[in-house]
Amino acid sequence: MAETTTRILSLLGLLQTHRQWSGPELAERLGVTERTLRRDVDRVRELGYRVDAVRGPSGGYRLEAGGALPPLLLTENEAVSIAIGLRVAAQQGLTDGELTTQSALAKFEQVLPSALRRRVNALATHLQADTPRAPTVSQELLGALALACRDSERVRFSYEDGRGELTERIAEPHALVVARRNWFLVCWDVRREDWRTFRVDRMSRFFDTRLRFEPREVPGGDAAAYVAASVASLRRRMSMAVVLRMPRDDARAAFGPWGAQTSAVDAMTTRWSVEGESVEHLFGALAWIPTGVDYELEGDPELIEFVRDAAARAAKAVTRR
Repeated sequence: MAETTTRILSLLGLLQTHRQWSGPELAERLGVTERTLRRDVDRVRELGYRVDAVRGPSGGYRLEAGGALPPLLLTENEAVSIAIGLRVAAQQGLTDGELTTQSALAKFEQVLPSALRRRVNALATHLQADTPRAPTVSQELLGALALACRDSERVRFSYEDGRGELTERIAEPHALVVARRNWFLVCWDVRREDWRTFRVDRMSRFFDTRLRFEPREVPGGDAAAYVAASVASLRRRMSMAVVLRMPRDDARAAFGPWGAQTSAVDAMTTRWSVEGESVEHLFGALAWIPTGVDYELEGDPELIEFVRDAAARAAKAVTRR
């Protein structure tokens, strides 16, 4: 009985490689007759796997998708990869993502051999994914969008932009991309006749239209690169200039790589240009200026007011001591 069970597991492992095997080839691999192979295939079917058998010179056995989810046979490296993937997936901003992935992981780790379980737990202890918490999105919506991308099917949905304005959209979806902690849909906006990216967490009232379309090529041929460029174009870039009372060589030594943005005003004065995404970002750059160096700040009124307020609060905090 143990020999039969081992052979059936070996058969299942071969079938799960997603290739078609001829009867003689499988029988030779397993060291059995073709008659025994046919019985073993029937046992695999009884376990819930759908094994298609095609007769003829070009025929053979192939594992197909079925209506239920049967057990899987995995190599050790595949098992570890899945376990680590589940741990990272818990941080990807899916609705109930942490609950469902942790539940799946608990079931998965329960059946791992002790040596593999120790390996997975050791990796998990020292694995830190650089994925801060993101706005949650519906797994059901992601699945529907992925199917629409695959099947080239137009979709309709409501979309709330960054200003809170709600619009109705008809789109031809191309791809889903994860970037900057958010899920984006890259698609052709039918009404605006142009390519667009939409944050999935801002979509609502989604439904498919059952209308097919001829796929277009995304600008640049890379959906992820298109999203990166789109997101970058939306970020507000702010700048400031700091006039430092110090020679340029000293400034470059003090600022390291950021010293490349300096220019000499005269022998004892340096102008340092800084860019950032917010006044907080620009304000933080001032901490790099060496103690005792006088400087003047040039920038937007918003920045100047922020620095004045921060300086006043800092001075107030110091006087309380």
